[in-house]
Amino acid sequence: MILGLILLFLNFLPNQFTEAGQAKLEKMVQERDALTAEWKRSESKKSGIFGNRTKKDMIETNQWLERILAKDNLIMDELRMIGDIETTVATQTGEDYKAITLNLEQDVQALKRALAERDKTIEEMMSTRRTFEWTSLIFFLSTLGLGYWIYKSKKSA
Repeated sequence: MILGLILLFLNFLPNQFTEAGQAKLEKMVQERDALTAEWKRSESKKSGIFGNRTKKDMIETNQWLERILAKDNLIMDELRMIGDIETTVATQTGEDYKAITLNLEQDVQALKRALAERDKTIEEMMSTRRTFEWTSLIFFLSTLGLGYWIYKSKKSA
């Protein structure tokens, strides 16, 4: 049952950890399988009178169970370590994305400031242009009026 849970957990682990980590886990699971086979063999041992199990047989069976539990604990420790590594990698990736987002946000703010300054410069240029246009219009009308006045004064004289 525990072996089934371990193998199920292994199937859902992402492929981010190294081949060495996979090989180590596979080796540990194989060692656990061998321990389980030895436990089953010791479970069927009956060296007592009339084919019964002796105290020595039961102690040996318990020792195999203790070895299996120790191996299970090692496997679980390895799985926890891999999970911690993946959590750290995910956290680091999240921090990297936050830093990238912050940099992009700063760039956007700088671009907004530059755009606002450009708009202000354009507005100032448009204001200067309007002043020039009005000045030109007034000069043109004044010249036209002066020309008309000179024309009238020359014509009447």
